Amino acid sequence: MGKKEIAEILLNVGAVELSPEDPFTWASGIKSPIYCDNRLTMSDPVGRKQIAEGLAGLIRTYYPETTLIAGTATAGIPHAAWVADILGLPMVYIRSKAKGHGRSRQIEGKVKPEDKAIIIEDLISTGGSSLNAVEALQSEGIKVSGVVSIFTYELESADKAFTEADVTYKSLTDFGALIEMAKESEAITQESMAGLLEWHTKLKAGLLK
Repeated sequence: MGKKEIAEILLNVGAVELSPEDPFTWASGIKSPIYCDNRLTMSDPVGRKQIAEGLAGLIRTYYPETTLIAGTATAGIPHAAWVADILGLPMVYIRSKAKGHGRSRQIEGKVKPEDKAIIIEDLISTGGSSLNAVEALQSEGIKVSGVVSIFTYELESADKAFTEADVTYKSLTDFGALIEMAKESEAITQESMAGLLEWHTKLKAGLLK
């Protein structure tokens, strides 16, 4: 499936929410008038299967050496499970930080030093949470081949962060495709569209913090 088809799935399940008057706050602290809640795709049996097949396809194409699928907690976990099932590979999941009880693990599941892992994310904004997951695996001696996600905001700051970490990432769809699909389906008003494009331009230019 192409980027616009994946974007259509997100729009159809209501994963895209707009709130220009009361912006959402990302984990990085950035204020955003748009929120892409890909967890809603779990409730769409057809859409989630297409997304899982798409993510598996990215791994087959760009990371054929993969031996381990790692999902980020919590939104990446179900998609990682479906992808691992499609590819017939082991799966683990990665907490944002080590839990403070029990075995105090950040990585849940069995890993081996010779593993070559792919991290499954629901979306990539600045790349911070993804690279935190990369560091968690690398601290266990695991080679991380890359990160694959459903959606990316196409931010230069993310590209820079991944480049500095020497990790690549691939996404099924992106901000541009989502806006184009929303325009075609009239899911977003022209007024909201103009505001979103202005916000995204400023964000890419580093004018928003």
